[in-house]
Amino acid sequence: MRILVTNDDGINAPGLRVAEAVATDLAGPDGEVWVVAPAMEQSAVSHAISYVRPMRLEQWATRRFIVEGTPADCVIAALGDILPSAPDLVLSGVNRGHNVAEDTVYSGTVGAAMEGAMRGCKAIALSQYHGPENRALDDPFEVSAALGAQICTRLLNSAPWHDQHYGVFYNVNFPPVAAANAKGIKATTQGHRPNPSFGVAPHTAPNGRQYYWLTHGGTGLKGNAGALPGSDAREASEGYVTVTPLRADLTAHDVLPSLGEALNDD
Repeated sequence: MRILVTNDDGINAPGLRVAEAVATDLAGPDGEVWVVAPAMEQSAVSHAISYVRPMRLEQWATRRFIVEGTPADCVIAALGDILPSAPDLVLSGVNRGHNVAEDTVYSGTVGAAMEGAMRGCKAIALSQYHGPENRALDDPFEVSAALGAQICTRLLNSAPWHDQHYGVFYNVNFPPVAAANAKGIKATTQGHRPNPSFGVAPHTAPNGRQYYWLTHGGTGLKGNAGALPGSDAREASEGYVTVTPLRADLTAHDVLPSLGEALNDD
């Protein structure tokens, strides 16, 4: 098995090493693990690509490359030039922090998996929720390291994949607990939290110019607990590994019939 590993936290991120270990386990002794990751952190770039500027590529080691671009750029570069042929799996992560509810839309981790799926590859995004229970552990990624290969194996062996033009890819979030305290695995919806994730904080620079810092709030344990049961935000905050099936198709299919009626002049 050939596996492509990427992320949005950058080539030196600790979660990338966890994803590499998961990929090595999945690929087996005769498999190949290729790492193509951003040179620097690319959090919250979503599915952005570097359409109007070139990207520098550098090889660091055998099957290990950095790209001065976004996570989706890394997948495009890997499939378009770096890898000898298409991978059997694109593994994105393990992100430092959860990607649930509206975070899913912003996430570069999810964006890389989406790019893989759009190109016909099986793709999984992996994210590790951080909270009071695991933040002080020697390894805050303990639960993702312990369960990552097992969950990916189940998905590869049994889950639906390219059943439509826009194939399914999977968003996996590991809870903020020690591995021994994970309650189990749940198939979930993409949640919705009652409070907005981002705001702005005005700042005046020493030269008098005005800037904004983005603030990130309402997404901790308390904020996620406000999401509906059965959603990724709620179940991950309660100690479950969540697996959410996603597609790149943004069409609101449920609205099409009523939209057609509204647009009908008869």
